[in-house]
Amino acid sequence: MLRKFFKKYLPSHETIRQNRFVGLFGDRLHHHNLWHLHRRSVAGGVAVGLFTGLIPGSNPIQFFFAALFAIVFKVNLPVAVISTLYSNPFTILPIYIAAYAIGTAVTGDNTGSMPEVELHLMDKSISEWIPALVEWVVSLGKPLLVGLCLLALLLSFAGYLLVRGGWRLYAIHEWRKRARRHRHY
Repeated sequence: MLRKFFKKYLPSHETIRQNRFVGLFGDRLHHHNLWHLHRRSVAGGVAVGLFTGLIPGSNPIQFFFAALFAIVFKVNLPVAVISTLYSNPFTILPIYIAAYAIGTAVTGDNTGSMPEVELHLMDKSISEWIPALVEWVVSLGKPLLVGLCLLALLLSFAGYLLVRGGWRLYAIHEWRKRARRHRHY
């Protein structure tokens, strides 16, 4: 059931190979783990996607690094790329606040509270508040950087374990269901 769902919505490996950015990887895209949907490959793809989703920058940068790490670690490439989408313009601010809190706790940098940001989204155009947001992120410094690294590791580890465990539970459920069906015949 899960495989059918993923196969229905994920692009084919030929479509991905023809992409001009992914095509840069050439013959490295022929490893079977990059395309097959099995427990280890999908769990690894989720872990890579959750890790690279916190790389500062836009989605194409995150997609590129997700593809690069998927190829290096030989995990499912489409799942890795799609898993980066959890960080988007709506979720990035809470993620960065959580990362800053983690970084502050680890580094012990309690020099003060988080710098305030005044974006006034309704009063300014996007060209005015994006530089203000970037300036605010840079002002967070070491606690944010440490927090982002730790949060990326934590999310990727948790995602890997959840997918592996969920996949295992689903397989056990299906085995038992099949066994019950066979007992009735």
